[in-house]
Amino acid sequence: MVYDIVFLIFGLLLILIAAETFTNGIETLGRRFNLSQAVVGSLLAAVGTALPETLLPLVAIFLYTGKSAHEIGVGVILGAPFMLSTLAFFLVGVTVLLSHAQKRRKFEIRVEPHTTKRDILFFLSMYSLAVLLPTIGGRHVAPFIALFLVAGYVVYVYRTYREASACIEHSEDMYLWRVCRKIGLGSSGHPPVLMILFQVLGALGVMITGAHTFVESLEHVSVRFGMNPLLFALILAPIATELPEKFNSVTWTWKGRDTLAIGNITGAMVFQSTFPVSIGLVFTEWRLTGMAFFSAVIALFSACLVLGELVWRKRISPITLLCGGGLYLVYAIVLIAGNT
Repeated sequence: MVYDIVFLIFGLLLILIAAETFTNGIETLGRRFNLSQAVVGSLLAAVGTALPETLLPLVAIFLYTGKSAHEIGVGVILGAPFMLSTLAFFLVGVTVLLSHAQKRRKFEIRVEPHTTKRDILFFLSMYSLAVLLPTIGGRHVAPFIALFLVAGYVVYVYRTYREASACIEHSEDMYLWRVCRKIGLGSSGHPPVLMILFQVLGALGVMITGAHTFVESLEHVSVRFGMNPLLFALILAPIATELPEKFNSVTWTWKGRDTLAIGNITGAMVFQSTFPVSIGLVFTEWRLTGMAFFSAVIALFSACLVLGELVWRKRISPITLLCGGGLYLVYAIVLIAGNT
């Protein structure tokens, strides 16, 4: 038990350190190429941290045979948008609450409304189409929906690059470049692109390692305390697979870079609702029923709450993001009740 708890804490520390290093590197990359906050948050950071989780359903669908493997793949595909739209938003809200309690910032979230609105509108249109239309039109429409989703993400990338967004507010040197200068290996200029990529990709690799260590230790601890392994797999395991996105956003929120923090989440929501979903539509039966369909409905509802506030109030309240935790709790209660 002690061994598992030590590794649980170790995995969490790896994730926290790697998230800080990753955000530092990705900000440096954006500044080096004069990229906007929208591009850095919604594209580079979002896709970079979403790719490891995207590999999980691909492995389940293509490398394993049988109905259960496909069901696991579909579950992982649906779990990502659900976690991002509930717990990821919730953790950003909690971070604002804690930093406000320490008088580090006001109890508000400062984002670019048009950027966040664009991300959520793309997510709602793409994800609702993938969830609802196959149920109405049947299995034969799935390939056409998949093609539309991929084309939709290409349009999203184009619009993100083209639309106006503020430049990155950057006040810190890249950590690796700072170390090189201290030991006399760097100059006072900008860090080389290869060094920036080394820090970003290295931090991403450490995050993946930390997440695997965390979830494996958490599973062992849950079994020791007598928790149902099935409930663990459905409720707790997806949290660990989404930790990279969450802690990147927490890091940015703590520093007051809310546009990057929210963009990291909403951009990942758009990506996870297009490419992974298109794989599920084409290579699985994609029959969403029961708790799978319920998770998709909650994800869409949570996104609608944020969009509604953006439309009517031109801003996002931390309280609205905290509601994501309540929606996740509702799902967990219904899931546990249905399996007892």
